[in-house]
Amino acid sequence: MDFSTYQDFAKTKLGVTFNQLDLLVTAFTHRSYVNEHKKTAREHNERLEFLGDAVLELVVTEYLYANFDEPEGVLTNWRSALVRTESIGAAAARLDFEPLLRLSRGEKRGTARARAQILANSFEAVIGALYLDQGYDAAKAFIEKNLLVTFEEILKSGSWMDPKSRLQEVVQSQEGHTPQYRVLEETGPDHEKVFTVGVFVGSDLRGRGTGPSKQNAQVAAAEAALRKLAK
Repeated sequence: MDFSTYQDFAKTKLGVTFNQLDLLVTAFTHRSYVNEHKKTAREHNERLEFLGDAVLELVVTEYLYANFDEPEGVLTNWRSALVRTESIGAAAARLDFEPLLRLSRGEKRGTARARAQILANSFEAVIGALYLDQGYDAAKAFIEKNLLVTFEEILKSGSWMDPKSRLQEVVQSQEGHTPQYRVLEETGPDHEKVFTVGVFVGSDLRGRGTGPSKQNAQVAAAEAALRKLAK
């Protein structure tokens, strides 16, 4: 791909002209691409991702601290919802990152889940590239425009809560009951137990989940119940 494509992207989607265009190209370069093109590609995006992750967390933390007078625990949960893989991967998808990704042939055929992770990583790497090339304010503006604007919807949907808390809030508000979790099955040897847990409202089984611990299985059951409620 012609590197001018990346400069066009920077101008139209990021609103800047990169001084060091190689930084932006690197932000879209996956490790697998470097392994497959050792003669032409020298660096992948993991170092930029590391830097961008730190900048992202600082900007989001600063925003929440300045705008909301809430306890630390609530602010932490809100921040986690904003910077989780699903949130930043979706932001990258909205910006049409995918055609710019430099991936190996194998990674191009990867699963949707793997691609979502790659998009999220590239979003953080682009933040890192912006920070190095344009400074903190440019990186902050990018995060505000493409990620912080989703915060109102996150609050409205309650998606910042863990699944068990979210399910409890929904069921209590709609039905006046508290969900109860019961172990339905235990399989496997003691050192490799697999638990199956059901979440009940009264006697009604609302969701079922499995996991290597009761807690993990409860979370999976709550997620299943929430999916059913959303239909």
